[in-house]
Amino acid sequence: MSTPAEAPRDNPLLQEDRLDYTPTARSVTLARRRAARLVSAWGHPHRADEVALLVSELATNALIHGSLRGRLIRVRVVLTGAALRVEVTDPRGERLPGIRAAERDECYGRGLPIVDGIADRWGVEPRSVGKTVFAELRLTPRPRAAA
Repeated sequence: MSTPAEAPRDNPLLQEDRLDYTPTARSVTLARRRAARLVSAWGHPHRADEVALLVSELATNALIHGSLRGRLIRVRVVLTGAALRVEVTDPRGERLPGIRAAERDECYGRGLPIVDGIADRWGVEPRSVGKTVFAELRLTPRPRAAA
């Protein structure tokens, strides 16, 4: 399995952006907007809303469940030949995410089911300090224009 920083040779890394944020609600908004702008600029405006939602859910989870005072959260957005990938890294490696059924009156517990419903693949990668939660959207080849 390749590490998040490298793409397989048949799936080259085309674009990459990463930025560290303070663990605040404002940072989630900034990260979401930045990701949507980047994905549009990278030629996939039709996926910008999905990427923004993935960033929002994963960054919110990192803020609520993975943040530590004085430590930053990293948001990384990657375009390869086959996928758009969103990664959010936080310092709490002992707190692994999992899908659970939220009660009707609960305010929380719906983020990962949303990620699971949108992403083609998602998961968690442990780090020496912390963890990275990722979500990928597969890109299908664009149809060729008629000659």
